[in-house]
Amino acid sequence: MHVRHTTSRIAAALAAALALVAVPATSSAATESTSEGAATTVATAGGVDYDLWRQDVAAVAAEARPWLEARTENAGAEKQAIVLDIDNTALETQLHPLWVQPVPAVADVRDLARYADSRDVAVFFVTARPDIVRALTQWNLEQVGYPVAGLHVRDLSDIFDEPGAYKTEKRAEIEAEGYKIIANIGNSDSDIVGGHAERTFKLPDYGGKLF
Repeated sequence: MHVRHTTSRIAAALAAALALVAVPATSSAATESTSEGAATTVATAGGVDYDLWRQDVAAVAAEARPWLEARTENAGAEKQAIVLDIDNTALETQLHPLWVQPVPAVADVRDLARYADSRDVAVFFVTARPDIVRALTQWNLEQVGYPVAGLHVRDLSDIFDEPGAYKTEKRAEIEAEGYKIIANIGNSDSDIVGGHAERTFKLPDYGGKLF
């Protein structure tokens, strides 16, 4: 089950990456405009209703925002960080045709990331995507307006390891750099299990319909 789940995520990431290869870079302003108007190009993914999904994501973001505000109020010298999953957490990967590039941001999550960055909180991404698409993934994140303090992707040696264990290990590595992870956000259980975060916030996956 874990192998099938991981393979599906990798296949989706590789398909998006192949589409990115032929797409020239665009300005951040142009990309943000595309993202905000993305509903006009949305394709239904596995029966997931886009408008309902956006509402459900907004509800989780509304819960996370006051936590970030309170936690960063008197951070002092503490090095704080948040960790985000990418597919269907930071980016609307499954909810757009492949020719929509860069893949639009999940607007409410991007707003949280920008707020965290404005409060001197480092924004890290931990994804099951393979190392072969690292550069394209970072390009996509930056094009749609994310601050990127660090991006963790899978090496060939661990590409078929259990996702939850892999992501837990990467969060532990971030902590080993001296950061306190104050929030961990993802849409799958494997994104948020294993500790190494003060609080977790789970976006909807509707029983695995969104990887």
